[in-house]
Amino acid sequence: MEEIMDLQQEEFDQVQYIVIRFGEEVFGIDIKYVDNIVRMQRITRVPNVAPHIKGVLNLRGEVIPVISLRIKMGLPEDEITKTTRIIIIKLESGESIGVLVDEVLEVIMLDHTQIEKVAYNSKESAASSFLFGVGKDEERDRLISLLDIGATFGEKEGASV
Repeated sequence: MEEIMDLQQEEFDQVQYIVIRFGEEVFGIDIKYVDNIVRMQRITRVPNVAPHIKGVLNLRGEVIPVISLRIKMGLPEDEITKTTRIIIIKLESGESIGVLVDEVLEVIMLDHTQIEKVAYNSKESAASSFLFGVGKDEERDRLISLLDIGATFGEKEGASV
């Protein structure tokens, strides 16, 4: 009986992540936040907004702001290609935000033993402040920077996109 409970606990300890690519860097987004993944489509620009806000799109009647995480994290400007996707993130507040990514690679499972928490200070890069940890994908022998959705989209500070 105890073995069954241990197996069930292991299942709960595993989290699925959507693995995305920005240039040569790979990031993971907890799948619980991912509402939809759509091909690149027309984004309507909005005047007088922060540089990382690319505009809005109309997705099945819902107007969704689209941001460039590349710009927000201090990375080079987005290059739109045939692999570019918009990931629709559903925040805990219920709001939806579209995120431009170079490519969606796959979905992986990580458990708590495969994740190292990130310790950083304010002097480090802007990109590191959006991370909560680094996942070790032993199968592909790579590290995946795991995005902290609350910090990335200002939910922790009560700020907006």
